[in-house]
Amino acid sequence: MGRLPEIDATKLDSGQRQIYDNLMRARGHVRGPFAVWLRNAELCQHALNLQEMFATRVTVERRLLELMILVSARLATAKYAWFIHEPHALKFGISPEIVEAIRERRTPNFTNEDERLVYDITVELNTTRSLSEVNYKRGIAVLGEKALIELVSAIGFYAMVGMTLNAFAISVPGGRDSLV
Repeated sequence: MGRLPEIDATKLDSGQRQIYDNLMRARGHVRGPFAVWLRNAELCQHALNLQEMFATRVTVERRLLELMILVSARLATAKYAWFIHEPHALKFGISPEIVEAIRERRTPNFTNEDERLVYDITVELNTTRSLSEVNYKRGIAVLGEKALIELVSAIGFYAMVGMTLNAFAISVPGGRDSLV
């Protein structure tokens, strides 16, 4: 697991155990950032709630969220996040050429303006921690106010994911690392 020992389910308190059991039922495993956050049940539960909200209950299209996650994972070299989300990005319609360009740290050739916008906003927020007036106006025009707020919030959440994965040296299962 990296810097922390594997979770010992027999030593979890009741709050941790409930989250652990829910994760095992839903995913069949407790790994990645959730294995780190489980050390604090409240933190883990709130992170799970946010992750679930971003995955199912926002107006931003899932294709665009998966693109944002890949860009964020690549910028942070968060190998575990890339491993989990690359198949999702492809499944939800991000082209293999765009995925490969991001993996290779090249700016992709976008044909969809909404994908270009999400890429630009994600790169800008991850590198400058701010959003230019130009990209703000583009975001409002293309996504609308609510979706732009959701996107910016999701970028912040996945920055936290990347930092957690990297700080605790979370490895990719089976050594299937595709980022360098």
